[in-house]
Formats: sequence, structure tokens, C-alpha cells
Amino acid sequence: MITAAQLRAARALLGIDQRRLAELSRLSVPTIQRMEASEAMVRGNVDSLVKLIAAFDAAGIEMIDEGAASNSKGRGVRLKIASGSAKTVSDARSKASGRTRART
Repeated sequence: MITAAQLRAARALLGIDQRRLAELSRLSVPTIQRMEASEAMVRGNVDSLVKLIAAFDAAGIEMIDEGAASNSKGRGVRLKIASGSAKTVSDARSKASGRTRART
């Protein structure tokens, strides 16, 4: 399960609005609005939650669960870097901002 705060944070990290998230997840805008308006845990049917998580996963967002291995405790979101790749955090930031580094 994810929280409404994680949902809003993931959307902000991607720089997308509710309409774009609805398109990516194939859900309606009112469904996204209801999910974000939840008090704590996002409420919705299982199919909608699966679509939402899949859309974030495809966009490169990782949801961090309570108690997951991280430097801090608690829930959160972060950008993923493909495992086994030669990408660095700097490369990921450059790609996200639209800049590319020259290869030598």
C-alpha cells in the first residue's frame, strides 16, 4: 500500500499533474483526485492501485515502504537507477534534466 503523501511526492518528482498521471495509469482524473485526498493510505480498488504502481514503476519511481532498507526510516519515493547498469546518479540527473554528457 502507498500513502497519499507518497502519491503526491512521486507525482512532484516526475513533474507531472493529475491529468498526466491519469493518462499514464489509465485511470480517471477523479480517481487520482480521490486517491490523493485520502487521509493516510490511498484508498481504491486493487486494480486501480496496481495500475497506479505500474505507471510509477514504468516512469522510474520506486515506492519505499515503511521499514524498507534506507538511510532514514519511514515511507518515501525515489528515482530508480537500473541495476547492473553503468549509470551514475549524475548521469540520471543529467538525463532527467535533458542534458547529456559527452562520451570520451
